[in-house]
Formats: sequence, C-alpha cells, structure tokens
Amino acid sequence: MTLVDVHLRPARPDDAETVARLHADSWRRHYRGAYADAFLDGDVVADRRDVWTGRLGSVPAHGVTILAEAGGESGALVGFVHVVLDDDARWGSLVDNLHVTHELRGRGLGRILLTSAAAAAAERASGAGLYLWVQEQNTAAQGFYRAMGGRDVEAAPIAPPAGEPRWLNGAPRKLRIVWEDAKEVGA
Repeated sequence: MTLVDVHLRPARPDDAETVARLHADSWRRHYRGAYADAFLDGDVVADRRDVWTGRLGSVPAHGVTILAEAGGESGALVGFVHVVLDDDARWGSLVDNLHVTHELRGRGLGRILLTSAAAAAAERASGAGLYLWVQEQNTAAQGFYRAMGGRDVEAAPIAPPAGEPRWLNGAPRKLRIVWEDAKEVGA
C-alpha cells in the first residue's frame, strides 16, 4: 500500500474497538521493559478499550482523534493520533497518542498524523504550543519527533498503566518533546 491510499477521518464512538487493538499492539511492541510483561501479555486490549470507549463515547470539544485508514473510508485502521487541546497552560496542546501499524512504520504515516494533529491544534486551540511525552527507551520515536522539529525540555517518571505500580518495571522515565508553535511541526 502506498500512503496515497490512506484516508484520514475523525474517530467515531464505534471506532473504540479497532483503536484499542492498534493501541494495545503498539504498547506490546514498544513498551516492553518499561511496562511489566504480565500487564502487556494480559488483556491490555480490554484496558485500552475502556479508555477509548470513554474518549470516543462523548467526544469533548477539547479532544481530537484522527484515524488513518487503508484504501479509503471504512478501510482497515493503520494509524491514529489523539490530541488534547489546550492541555497545559505553558506547553499547549498534548499529543496524547500517536500509533501506526507495525507494517507501515517508517513510511511517512506518522508524519501525516502528527502534522494533522498539529493543524487541528493550530486551528482549534487557544494556545500555540504543542507537546508530547515519549518513553526514554523509545529512541526511534524520539528521533522521529526531533526530525519533526521537536525539542526535549524535561524528563519525568512514567505513571503506571491503569494506576497500578506493579505494572511498571523499575522506574522508567519519559521525555517531554515540545514545539513552541504547532505550525512549526514538520517545517
């Protein structure tokens, strides 16, 4: 599939299951080491389904979820991005999730999704800034965000998934990556 065959659209409540499955697959592939194997090998799909059912069930004015589908509308989900508008008074809107299917990583879909999220933030948020958190161990994602013009400003401990400290391995950290102006993403 070429990326020309990808269609972007806003998420709907009935997308929660497919978004949860992609989210869980991404966590299983990229969060090993930070999150406990028992959590990742368990029913992480149910955990993510609960999150996405809540997020997409009552779409708030301050959140935007954009889906990428293969082969046009109603095609298979191949990626998504979720941004919380005006999340932080200093840093602006939060890219809370950006996930692409394993098969399409490195083919430009992440760039398309991140720039779409940035455009939504630039259009709808009251503040100009955009930021995200990336796990310290996820060096490939860090390289991508830096190539998109983001810069590291601080590190912090990762909160345990589902609020359960037992689901963390040790004390993993995350990095805050920022863009002073969402319009600068990918520029």
